[in-house]
Amino acid sequence: MIFVSLLVRALAQTFQMPTIQAILPTMVPGDQLTRVNGQLGVVNSANMIIAPALGAVLFGLMPMPLLILLDVLGAILGVSLLLFVSIPENRLVGTTVHVAQDAKVGWHLLRGNRGLWYMTLIGMLTTFAFMPAASMYPLMTMRYFHGTVGQAGLIEVVYFAGSLLGGLLISVFDHFRDRIHPIVWGMVVIGVTFGLSGVLPRTENGFLWFLILNGVAGLAWPFFNTPLIAMYQQSYAPETLGRVMGILNALMSLPGPVGLIFAGPIADRFGVATLFVVAGIGVLLAAGVMFGLKITREYDRQLQADGSSDLTKRG
Repeated sequence: MIFVSLLVRALAQTFQMPTIQAILPTMVPGDQLTRVNGQLGVVNSANMIIAPALGAVLFGLMPMPLLILLDVLGAILGVSLLLFVSIPENRLVGTTVHVAQDAKVGWHLLRGNRGLWYMTLIGMLTTFAFMPAASMYPLMTMRYFHGTVGQAGLIEVVYFAGSLLGGLLISVFDHFRDRIHPIVWGMVVIGVTFGLSGVLPRTENGFLWFLILNGVAGLAWPFFNTPLIAMYQQSYAPETLGRVMGILNALMSLPGPVGLIFAGPIADRFGVATLFVVAGIGVLLAAGVMFGLKITREYDRQLQADGSSDLTKRG
């Protein structure tokens, strides 16, 4: 029953995030999308910091069934708040909903924009490279540095604290003349921090540096993710954006599980630290490709110069 509940929750989340990402451009001016996406990232990061700490406190105060029920009550509260939100209506594309057909439309729209399509492929490569290492943070802490469960939890908190700070910086300094630059620099910082994490000594000072590098990686993540999402949102009309974002989220999520298949055997054979070195090299290569390809390097300048809501016609 627990696994069924997790499956239902995962399915619901596949609709939730693309919907939010598709709604934002209808409520926010185009030149403010990067800032608002940064603020959304701040909220998500704060949630990842506060929720585990609050859960740990409540775990000692109430039985597990009641604790799980709080999740349901929180969802009901969140849905209820939507009653007070006015969402602009958009022209419908078609009169009936066909999931397969809508997915096909989103796929063709994404493929039809060469600049964004190449960015999507590079994003998939980035996810494939760093996700296996990111999933090994607890193992890296406890097996490589011989740390405690508390230290493993601290690593997670520091990462999301860095993400929160990065989101705040994005929301304040959001006027990038060319958003490819923060995207590429974010990837470079992530690649360097992951790579260095894999060659640290197994000492207390080594763990301290691991903690710092982890926070810097968290700080860099919004600079990669937030401007990229804003570029997708500005590149498609509101009535088709949901289809595109659904396909985009599916494609970006796919490499993660595939990479995790290889994570365990590599960690067992070569050591968990090797995963971080491989991840760092992979992300740096992806950053090089992102900046090296003219079509991706110049895409945002063309997007901002055109001021168009749909570049798919240009391909």
